[in-house]
Amino acid sequence: MINLELFKTFFKIGAFTLGGGYAMIPIIESEVVDKHKWINHEEFLDLLAVAQSCPGVFAINMSTFVGYKLRQTRGALAASLGTALPSFIILLLIAMCFHNFMDVGWIAAMFRGIRPAVVALIAVPTFNMARSANITLVNCWIPIGSALLIYAMGVNPIFIIIAAGVGGYIYHMFLSDEGN
Repeated sequence: MINLELFKTFFKIGAFTLGGGYAMIPIIESEVVDKHKWINHEEFLDLLAVAQSCPGVFAINMSTFVGYKLRQTRGALAASLGTALPSFIILLLIAMCFHNFMDVGWIAAMFRGIRPAVVALIAVPTFNMARSANITLVNCWIPIGSALLIYAMGVNPIFIIIAAGVGGYIYHMFLSDEGN
């Protein structure tokens, strides 16, 4: 029955979250860690890091990893399907009807009003992750500089990830107290 519970939980998350995968982070954490206690907070952060570094849709990656951790392949399928199905249904309905209401003023205004809320939904988990990752005023230049390199200078994110990995290795081996 856990597969059905996984499906229902991730279906609810997929159906009622606006703003994409990153906006889902606090809701996934609330359901998976706090409510159902399927994984603990440290495991959630680890799964979050892996889901972000894998190709594909973040929310699907996250649900797949949680489902797999609980029930291997069947759990991964149940959670992934639960996450993807609401968006698929909603997009299918919108695609079938969009041309009928795209010029309606209040609908356009509604979408303009949703945009700032989506930014806030993405900003909150970003700041929470920064706090959990011990980002301080001393080392905040790393994510800020990385974002600027990607956004302003068009640097491929793969190079940023490689440079961060090499920098972390060098720091651990030569500069930190743990490496010595």
